[in-house]
Amino acid sequence: MHIGLIGGIGVAATIVYYQRLTATVDRLGGKLDLTISHGDIQTLIRNNLADDRAPQAEIFARQIDSLKGAGCDCVALTSLGAHYCVEEMNALSSLPVISGVAPLDDYFAAQGIRRVGLLGTRVVMRTRLYGQLHRTSAVALDEEIDTLGQTYQDMAVSGSCTAGQRSQMLDAGRRMVDELGAEAIILAGTDLNLAFDNQDPGYTVIDALDVHVSVLADLAAGRCSLDEVAMTK
Repeated sequence: MHIGLIGGIGVAATIVYYQRLTATVDRLGGKLDLTISHGDIQTLIRNNLADDRAPQAEIFARQIDSLKGAGCDCVALTSLGAHYCVEEMNALSSLPVISGVAPLDDYFAAQGIRRVGLLGTRVVMRTRLYGQLHRTSAVALDEEIDTLGQTYQDMAVSGSCTAGQRSQMLDAGRRMVDELGAEAIILAGTDLNLAFDNQDPGYTVIDALDVHVSVLADLAAGRCSLDEVAMTK
């Protein structure tokens, strides 16, 4: 199956999607057919912060049309933050959209995780992953959402992580575990690998990107059909 990705939102996340998707499909013995459409992160940030859904959905819809023209069978966003406008995007999309959010609830439940701590964009943390967690409860550092969200945004735009930003994110995860009872910290922002990769924070970390990539890899390798995967809702 030919996978389409809307990338560039941000660049570092897109690179990780490409790397991990390639490696996972290879492990499955499949052949990856992939096309990436580059998006503009600054436009996404402005629309996201203003909760302007229709304009961003229209931008994504044009990219999806281009990916369909390139032969893609389905499409995925390389940003959980970008899922804020999925309902509007779905109404316009010319391809099935593979959700990065919908598979998470079942994944956490299968792991026996009852409470997770969230790190990501302001909207992701504030809405507790868009209210799509039904079998697992979610917590966030509510008084620090703007601060943590800004740090995450800065990382996504620059495609890099300073020592101070890494320390801030690792400490936020620790406090959600110690003070809020989180059994695992969810990297609900696809650029957070910049802070957490090759780190041992002393608590369980689950990268939502890996859950999404697993679904996309199964599709790419022919291990499942579109009817069997969770679409955006």
